[in-house]
Amino acid sequence: MPKMANQVVRDVKLVEGSGWDSEGSVRQRFLLPEVSLSTQLRKTMEKLDDKDSTILNKLVEGEIMKAFKSWKSIFNVMPMGEGSLVKWTTEFEKQNDDVPDPVRYGEFLTTWAKNVDIYLLNV
Repeated sequence: MPKMANQVVRDVKLVEGSGWDSEGSVRQRFLLPEVSLSTQLRKTMEKLDDKDSTILNKLVEGEIMKAFKSWKSIFNVMPMGEGSLVKWTTEFEKQNDDVPDPVRYGEFLTTWAKNVDIYLLNV
């Protein structure tokens, strides 16, 4: 990930599990502070469905969890023409009504997606 999106991701480490693509695995991400709500976070891959090309991740640790009770990301890739369409859904529950909507997270995902797209087009 840092190789593909070095403007947002500094490093990623597998901290639990039998591999990068195994359900239940836990990854620790180190993100750049200027683009993220949390410079370090841990997430668990709850579901990997090859048939539907879907990954479900749940955040389990990080600064962002002080503001949110729960945070899940669903990443789905669908074939479209000669390429693919990626749908990214985020489900979250705020700790309280005073917590602002996570607009900055959307900005982070946009930057991340553009970085990955540029990388893949130049490989």
